[in-house]
Amino acid sequence: MAEDAIAAANVRLQELGYADRDLAVHPGPRGKALLKGNRIISPFSDDAALVLRVVETLVPPEAELGTRLLRPASLRATLAE
Repeated sequence: MAEDAIAAANVRLQELGYADRDLAVHPGPRGKALLKGNRIISPFSDDAALVLRVVETLVPPEAELGTRLLRPASLRATLAE
């Protein structure tokens, strides 16, 4: 299940215009997934299904993000709303 969510998140990130070095989801320790790359200040780590949800609903297209960087704390705060 985790590998499927990670693969789906990476496909979605590519659809949004991100290169792997700029933003990608990687398997992490203890079954977690990591959203990391040059376009996020620090890795966002959580359950693979939650990381997929973040990618699908909160990560803007690369062109829309412009020169800004994603902030994990902002992503978590938006999830809590």
